[in-house]
Amino acid sequence: MDKKVIVLTGAGGVLISALAKAFAKEGNEIAVLDLKKEAADKVADEINGQGGTAISLVANVLEKESLELAKKEVNSQLGPCDILVNGAGGNHPSGTTSEPYLEEKDLLKTTEGFKTFFDLDVNGIQFTFNLNFIGTLLPTQVFAKDMVGRKDCSILNISSMNAFTPLTKIPAYSGAKAAVSNFTQWLAVHFSKVGIRVNALAPGFFLTDQNRALLLGEDGELTPRGNTIIGQTPMGRFGEPEDLISTALWLSDKGASFVTGVVVPIDGGFSAFSGV
Repeated sequence: MDKKVIVLTGAGGVLISALAKAFAKEGNEIAVLDLKKEAADKVADEINGQGGTAISLVANVLEKESLELAKKEVNSQLGPCDILVNGAGGNHPSGTTSEPYLEEKDLLKTTEGFKTFFDLDVNGIQFTFNLNFIGTLLPTQVFAKDMVGRKDCSILNISSMNAFTPLTKIPAYSGAKAAVSNFTQWLAVHFSKVGIRVNALAPGFFLTDQNRALLLGEDGELTPRGNTIIGQTPMGRFGEPEDLISTALWLSDKGASFVTGVVVPIDGGFSAFSGV
């Protein structure tokens, strides 16, 4: 890649930090944005320690003022943003059902913490939707202004394979990621006349801090849900952060100059498998 200024939100996490380090190895200048200062600092320090160029900034993707302050620092220290990776996202337990299917007997359960669809907390659902969708929209509003009318600029969103087929138990997250995919296509068309390409990655099941306890037991063995997922993944494994890198580099490079509005599944075949 030609040297670019690349801004990544949620870059203190497992997956997006891997992308930040990979972009840095290509000679790009990296702005590591995260809500947690220590997480952002750790990633930037690692990049700088390996001879790259990175700055770390605290930013809340749900607060435009916070993003504007971060942009001011990026522009001052690195220059205008060439590529934006909207990596912030996640789920909330109060927007998750306890069981994949509703049965009549579930309505009579009084177990503490047990949630049917009817018990879902609207606040948790709104938080999940806002974090994933609004948390993609606001950074784009702030940083894409730098890209208008310039060459080889692009935006990379993070959707999910459950945007194609919703997973059981997590309606809020599935709906939010479907919104991200739709927004990616909408924005690709909207920005097509000003030289900004917009695409998205749709990761399948990757082990992260957010889902590790859901997929693996304390003994390191697969949980029942983890077993189901591996059984439905033709490649028979979870994704590794490095599995995202080549597609992210391709979509962000001028070699993909005629590619915009695509959502690329990186899921080991999960979304292609019918189950039989």
